[in-house]
Amino acid sequence: MKNRVLKAALLTGLAVSATLGFAGTALADGEKYVLIHHSPDSETFWNTVKNGASLAAKEVGATVTFRNPPTGDLADMVRIIQQTTAEKPDGIIVTIPDVETVGSAIEDAVAKGIPVVTMNTGTAEESKKLGALLHVGQPEFEAGKGAGERAKAAGIKSFLCVNSLFPNIAGQQRCEGFAAGLGVPLGQQMIDSGTDATEIANRVKAYLSNNPDVGAVLALGPMTALPTIKALKDTGLAGTIFFATFDLTPEISQAIKDGVINFAIDQQPFLQGYLPVITLTNDLRYGVLQANSVLSGPGFVTKDNLALVQSLAGKYR
Repeated sequence: MKNRVLKAALLTGLAVSATLGFAGTALADGEKYVLIHHSPDSETFWNTVKNGASLAAKEVGATVTFRNPPTGDLADMVRIIQQTTAEKPDGIIVTIPDVETVGSAIEDAVAKGIPVVTMNTGTAEESKKLGALLHVGQPEFEAGKGAGERAKAAGIKSFLCVNSLFPNIAGQQRCEGFAAGLGVPLGQQMIDSGTDATEIANRVKAYLSNNPDVGAVLALGPMTALPTIKALKDTGLAGTIFFATFDLTPEISQAIKDGVINFAIDQQPFLQGYLPVITLTNDLRYGVLQANSVLSGPGFVTKDNLALVQSLAGKYR
């Protein structure tokens, strides 16, 4: 954890240092960026991403607009990318939830001369293939595998993966990684939970009722974690079943403190918003571009290190 925190601090320090040079030269150049993501309006994870992007834009004198498909429909996301490209912003920041679906629209933006930074979902390899400057995000399979290895060390042999991210391939990768970390096949241990909180809780309850020997539950973010907390409390399993989740909110932090959640996998969404704005601005103003994509996660938040992040959860973490 100390190494992860140090790495994050160094990355943030480098980005902040880059912005300091703007103060005496081009603070008010006024670039206009658009950040496009794939999640529905109900997903609170993106609040922290927006905080990071907004702070970076303020520091460099740019503006950033946020767009997403309200229901999470990827065909709608493609239309948003196309519309944004036609508007010719100074730069686009975009996720890659499914490269087969959104890749062509991203490639078209690049072909029209708009600099693009990809973030959050997708891989550095996909980003490079699409012609983006770089990618800022977490390798999803590896993050899931790291979580699975922690669960295996605790004696876990089976699990339920609560996936609300369909058709975003990141959800599948996280679940497959967790299974690999445990050393078991994924099989039927992943469910499509949907995105309605009540339905998620009911589906978790039904699965656990039909599979009483399940050793652990993995949620893929706040959208599934919060209803899963309710489901576990309703069934009397809270604090007795191994429970891990991706991402942080104040409620997730409290559940870690209460012993309901064993750990959260932190992909540092603040950096996923902050660094692309800095990258685009450095490239446009000075032709300065780092050579590599940035791995913003995974890190693991437990009771032991919760104090470091709890007061910042939902805003900077």
